[in-house]
Amino acid sequence: MKTNSRFTILLPLIISLSLIAGIFLAEIFQKNAAKQQIFVKPSKDKLSIIIDYVVSEYVDSVSRSELVEKVIPQFLENLDPHSMYFGPEEAKKVEEELEGNFGGIGIQFNIFRDTVLVVNVIKDGPSEKVGLKPGDRIVYVNDTLIASVKITNDEVMKKLRGEIGTYVNLKIKRRGVKDFINVKIKRGEILLTSVDAFYLINSKTGYVKISSFSRNTHSQFIEAVFALRKKGISWLIVDLRNNSGGYLNAATDIIDEFFEAGKLLVYTQGRVRGRKNIMSTAKRNACVDLNVIVLIDDFSASASEIVAGAIQDHDRGFIIGRRSFGKGLVQESSTFDDGSIVRLTTARYYTPSGRCIQKPYDKGLDDYYSEVYKRFLHGEFTEKDSIVLNDSLLYYTVSGRPVYGGGGIMPDVFVPMDTSGFTKLYSEISKKNLEYLFAVEYVDNNRKNLEKIESVPLLIVHLNNDNVKSKFWNFVSKNGVKINSADLAKSGREIERTVYAFIARQVLGDSAFYQIYQESDPVINKAVEIITSGKKLEDL
Repeated sequence: MKTNSRFTILLPLIISLSLIAGIFLAEIFQKNAAKQQIFVKPSKDKLSIIIDYVVSEYVDSVSRSELVEKVIPQFLENLDPHSMYFGPEEAKKVEEELEGNFGGIGIQFNIFRDTVLVVNVIKDGPSEKVGLKPGDRIVYVNDTLIASVKITNDEVMKKLRGEIGTYVNLKIKRRGVKDFINVKIKRGEILLTSVDAFYLINSKTGYVKISSFSRNTHSQFIEAVFALRKKGISWLIVDLRNNSGGYLNAATDIIDEFFEAGKLLVYTQGRVRGRKNIMSTAKRNACVDLNVIVLIDDFSASASEIVAGAIQDHDRGFIIGRRSFGKGLVQESSTFDDGSIVRLTTARYYTPSGRCIQKPYDKGLDDYYSEVYKRFLHGEFTEKDSIVLNDSLLYYTVSGRPVYGGGGIMPDVFVPMDTSGFTKLYSEISKKNLEYLFAVEYVDNNRKNLEKIESVPLLIVHLNNDNVKSKFWNFVSKNGVKINSADLAKSGREIERTVYAFIARQVLGDSAFYQIYQESDPVINKAVEIITSGKKLEDL
């Protein structure tokens, strides 16, 4: 037997080549198997298959549910700027805002010097029923210390809000009382206010500010209008500035108040949603005999633009301010078992003349949401001539006045942004929040005297007599802000007005705040000028 035969020599080489071939073939089969694993399941879409593949084969452990939560928003984001997904916690907050109510204890609070200070107690609410008062400090919530621990507003709300009918235990520190006051409060239904303010500007002009369109906005609006009508108004200013929208039907219910039956208010239409006309009815006409002016700005969007568009297209009243945001897409909500929500754009809305005022969104979200800032840089906030109108989207009102689509509602009367009071002094005071901090401290130290005051004029007289302006400027100096005479001349009165407004809010409520704060508002002043001059739409 030859130990050095040809076969014996080649045998190791053959074995090595066989192993290499086996490894190579195994790799090919493995790759093919992986391909089959992905593509032999025609019953699933590619997105589901990829998610399955990542969960099954990714180098690190991946939670399928967490992966899906991250994928859905990205997926919807590529459709349009307003198709959105909200997780369970976020969805709850969003729905509370739209529904206009939540379970809570019925207080307004602020965090002042690391302490939760009760600013107002809602009349007939859960806290008032157990004796909570403005000026009380909340130190403990359910035996958890919340004072001097750098707690945030959101953290406080999470502790105070809860299911209606459940209880929360508070330990309160009250001025003049040595020991803690223990309070047990049963949470109740708390209505959110979307009509922030209403008051009489002059003997014939009422003012109503609407901050959003929630489920109860219409009822709050009617309550405000009836209160103003009792004072004999013939003009109504509806302020929709900074109102980003809300429910479509909340907006159309309010528009309906200004028209006789049978007027087209708005219509919606989508690829699989046929045209739906929303008409005025004879059920609502609380404002049908009132002259109306609607105020808008760059952040008036969606439902606000529906109101302004209907008033403008029917030549029902003046639209005053700056060009609105430009959101003309309609979303429908779908709720999942876990409470999460998908809002999908299913249609566009059109004003009565046929305008869709949705601005372009084909360049992505960043470009879409920075468009308003680009308007500012372009000079549109201060110069009407800087506004670019699209002649291919020209429409006409009932009387034949030209109006434009394709990017917001253009006001009938343009009022530029007032920048005259913007000074270094104003900036430094605002940055340190000194107007607010002084107001809270002043009210806290003078609550007994202030509680006796029942009107804005009487409050102003009291503040003037108490030299509050002088006290405020001393407060500013003590907080390290240098006061120069040039800046003081330009913005001093505006700053002082803001201080008075913050004090008024704590003493008399939100309407008092706006009544003082907006005393020199150029948009409101332009509206009053039109009213007193007797100018008509056809005069524009």
